[in-house]
Amino acid sequence: MRKTIKDCLYILLGSLIFSVGINYFTIPNLLSEGGIIGLTIIFHYLFHWSPGIVNFVLNTVLVLVGMRFLEKRAIIYTLFSVFSCSLFLYLTEATGKQLTDDTLLAAIFAGLLVGGGLGIIFRAGGTSGGTTILARIANQFLGWSMGKGILVIDIIVVAGSVFIIGLGKAMYTLIAVYLGAKAIDFIVEGLEEKVAVLIISNSSEIVLEKITNKLSRGITVLEGRGGYTGDNKDVLYIVISRQEIVKLKNLINEVDEHAYVTVHLVQEMIGKGYKVETKMAKSI
Repeated sequence: MRKTIKDCLYILLGSLIFSVGINYFTIPNLLSEGGIIGLTIIFHYLFHWSPGIVNFVLNTVLVLVGMRFLEKRAIIYTLFSVFSCSLFLYLTEATGKQLTDDTLLAAIFAGLLVGGGLGIIFRAGGTSGGTTILARIANQFLGWSMGKGILVIDIIVVAGSVFIIGLGKAMYTLIAVYLGAKAIDFIVEGLEEKVAVLIISNSSEIVLEKITNKLSRGITVLEGRGGYTGDNKDVLYIVISRQEIVKLKNLINEVDEHAYVTVHLVQEMIGKGYKVETKMAKSI
């Protein structure tokens, strides 16, 4: 129950940040967005319909249609996210104003706020609605990150908005969409991004002991052989967070400054001791 309440509070916070980005930077500067919110904004420009109400109607329909792609918990969180985003869009609609008339600056802040808000929602297990359902499917079956999936869908919608807001504004919108996708990836994946490190050293036993004692991380020892010398060497393999790389390098240098070290980004980890993927996308 405590975790559910915490998730809901994060979804509310993310929804507020998202709505501020739309009503204070996107709409006042005649920019657009991708996905369903982009369609919502276009309808607002054409017919002056309330973004909050239109967003709620469109997303609710898509969520109901796509319910078979989500688990029960994801459905509940998604509906709550859609309601929260629509509510804050509606509440901030009346107070929304143009904070800057610099279109580039507006695009930057719109992207950071919209992407940051959505990133917080995703980490709590919610989604922004219809577009995110498609992005989750792409994440599951194509291996795309959430940010990449949303970016592709957003570009398609933004391309169609050219006929409404003009080419110039659409180009600024692409900047906002791109920054938003990066903000989403940073919040959803960057904070927990893992890297795999391969270490080849003439003092592998000492390096192993140092890492085990100082980092308290398990290490896999692989048997290797030099292709040129034919010498047998132990290869150390470890998965750590990105924040621990500097500490690991310092520990290795203390023992063997000539050690050969390679670092690789880890896209996904499955198995005992790691997060296990569910039928749908990652539990965020």
